[in-house]
Amino acid sequence: MKTLLVSIDVGGTLCRVEGPTVATILATASPLGPADARRVIRQQLYTRSSIDAAVIAEVCDALQLPVSAFPATVKSPPPRLLPGAVAALQTMSRHATIVTLSNVSCLEADTRRLRTLLHPWVVDQFPSCRIGYAKPDPAAFHCVATAHQTSPAHMVHIGDDWGCDVIGARTAGVTAIWVSNGRPVPEPERLNDGGVLVAADLTAASQHFTELATWRQS
Repeated sequence: MKTLLVSIDVGGTLCRVEGPTVATILATASPLGPADARRVIRQQLYTRSSIDAAVIAEVCDALQLPVSAFPATVKSPPPRLLPGAVAALQTMSRHATIVTLSNVSCLEADTRRLRTLLHPWVVDQFPSCRIGYAKPDPAAFHCVATAHQTSPAHMVHIGDDWGCDVIGARTAGVTAIWVSNGRPVPEPERLNDGGVLVAADLTAASQHFTELATWRQS
């Protein structure tokens, strides 16, 4: 019986997206520091279900940019599964229900294409523009748990962004597996609480998860 719920980040964890995104273009152009620009984009762009002139003006004002800096056209590059993604999903699907939880604008959220790529292992998708919350907001994780009628304590989140995927998950009471891609752990002390695991890639993350699931179900 599958008792665990796994949410997986998309960009950088499951898929590689080639080409600049709206967020990259805006953050690069903004005079704000990278962290502040990303925060604005998460809160004011990624959480919108639609983008109109008023939203564009609000986002550009917060980023200290002219409205003309917002890309006139957005071509969403096709996502490509990272090596090992299919095998990792197959492994984890034996022990848990799998969904995606991602920060993405409604201009680039290609849920139909993702559904085709991730079928039959991923059963649902939770882009921030659909749920109205962006990681690391704990509400994003709680929204996923509620939708699948489970508690954060029975949920595991996998992602490659320390702030969004690890800090966000732990604040929400969700176990986190950080995909390091060879990077050092930003805050090693957080590994002491038992709720954070580190994996070099998604394949290693699936192995960690299998061990965790086996232990919880024993």
